Amino acid sequence: MKNIFEKIIIWRGQHIKERQFILLLSFVVGILSGLAAILLKNTIHYTHHFLESKMEIGGGNFLYLALPGIGIIITVVWVSYFVKDKIGHGVSRILYAISRKNGIIKLHNTYSSIIGSTFTIGFGGSVGAEAPIVLTGASIGSNLARAMRLNSKQINLMIGCGAAGAVAGIFKAPMAGLIFTLEVLMLDLTMASLIPLLISAVTSAVMAYFFMGHGAALFSFELKEHFVIGNIPWYLVLGAIAGLLSLYFTRITMLVENLFEKIKKKKVKVLTGGLALGLLIFLFPPLFGEGYTSLQLILSGNGDQLLDHSIFYDYKEHFLVLIGFMILLLVFKVFATSATNGAGGVGGVFAPSLFMGGILGYLVAIILNKFSFIQVNEIHFALVGMAAFMSGVMHAPMTSIFLIAEITGGYGLFIPLIISSTISYITIMYFEPHSIYTKRLAKRGELITHNKDQAALTLMRLDREVERDLITIDPDNTLRQLVHVISQSKRNIFPVVDENNELLGIVLLDNIRDIMFNNEIYDETFVRDLMTAPPDTIEYNESMDIVMNKFEETGAWNLPVIKEGKYEGFLSKSKIYTAYRKILVYFSDE
Repeated sequence: MKNIFEKIIIWRGQHIKERQFILLLSFVVGILSGLAAILLKNTIHYTHHFLESKMEIGGGNFLYLALPGIGIIITVVWVSYFVKDKIGHGVSRILYAISRKNGIIKLHNTYSSIIGSTFTIGFGGSVGAEAPIVLTGASIGSNLARAMRLNSKQINLMIGCGAAGAVAGIFKAPMAGLIFTLEVLMLDLTMASLIPLLISAVTSAVMAYFFMGHGAALFSFELKEHFVIGNIPWYLVLGAIAGLLSLYFTRITMLVENLFEKIKKKKVKVLTGGLALGLLIFLFPPLFGEGYTSLQLILSGNGDQLLDHSIFYDYKEHFLVLIGFMILLLVFKVFATSATNGAGGVGGVFAPSLFMGGILGYLVAIILNKFSFIQVNEIHFALVGMAAFMSGVMHAPMTSIFLIAEITGGYGLFIPLIISSTISYITIMYFEPHSIYTKRLAKRGELITHNKDQAALTLMRLDREVERDLITIDPDNTLRQLVHVISQSKRNIFPVVDENNELLGIVLLDNIRDIMFNNEIYDETFVRDLMTAPPDTIEYNESMDIVMNKFEETGAWNLPVIKEGKYEGFLSKSKIYTAYRKILVYFSDE
């Protein structure tokens, strides 16, 4: 295989220009990511369909108590004993790879997430397949680009092509795939990147149409009516509610997953998550799997069938029971999703966001129709709610707008989609500046953004800029010994460390210049009497944002770096500026 790639690289160098090769590779990535999306969607759909066909429509089904836990156990065994690496939180992993690993995504991600999410979701895990397939597509792009010896910027572009192809293939929505890459993965929109991304997205969508047509495994809906302009105020209300509910979803997800991370024993974690998830699904069967089956019921006008398979089945004709049931779905969906991922399942929040948004929109519409003087289209509100909620959770209003527009086969709801998605986004941004994908990365200073200054700081690696050529001195050294060290050094800073390599202070050449030639005090003056405390210190794992703030606050040009309490070296502002300028050139280069 290696020889094949080497021959392709040599042939490419002789016959194809780099620009044309990037376009060709984006086409290949589009095909492969599309096939991966088709494979995953079908394996999940038919596994889910086979298991759910064994359930009775009326009354409780005790299989719901066991199946999700079984799926999580199989997934954990697969990840622990075969993959031996973490594969959850797919989108966050892509963002981390772009900002911290030069676009390197491990080869196993081209298949490991597909297998893990098939067992997790197919057996009822309350998460979505989109994040795993986006990670799969991104891994395909990353590994192909590295095999073809592309540079880091081109590798990141191929990651974007794989992600765009994955979203486009799983929804048959090429524009949504393109915008997802630009909006969520935060790749810059330039003509150099736009065309390859379009090629991958369109190619993947065509693959989905060719192999699946309008198959049941794909979520789609044909919009037949346009929106009513008089309902615009209610779309504003829906957007605001969706923004607040998406804040609830984000905060509770982070809280519950953090609680699971504190459970150190894997068996306890799996057992706790599996039992909690099984109980929730037993009480509320629509929480089983991705939730697209429930959304199809709503969009077909059969919202009362949400109570099928549940212990509340006998009360499905009671309107207030349906209302209460749907409210509880909104409350507990986030716990089901968090328990699935926290216990070791593989899946994302894309589908749960659409599920909760659809339920919310439908709930608002039926309440308005029942208790107010106006009549609204329940299906329209469900679709717009999906976009609004996804906009809030993912901080991606454009992606959500175009996704629902493409799923519905037209732009009949374009204006209400824009209104509700924008209001939802504005609402959550007031409380939460980072999306569920970026919150952890932003807290650690590892998030790359569209802001080129901020992105440049994020891409800078502190460990690469530390200067270790400064000569250290002992606090008990005399001035004579210090002068000897100065004569051998090209620097004007001398860190003072003890026998454990802990930094005690620094000696600046400027501070001793007036006494360093006074021979009379050479043997009676010691370094400990001459050293001063540095204006500040830099921890080895601190982000460049914090580092730059320390330089600005102290006015220093050089600061010592400490690693696990030990002296590591010095960081100079001039070297940071040099690295910063190089990265800005990298961003500006087409």
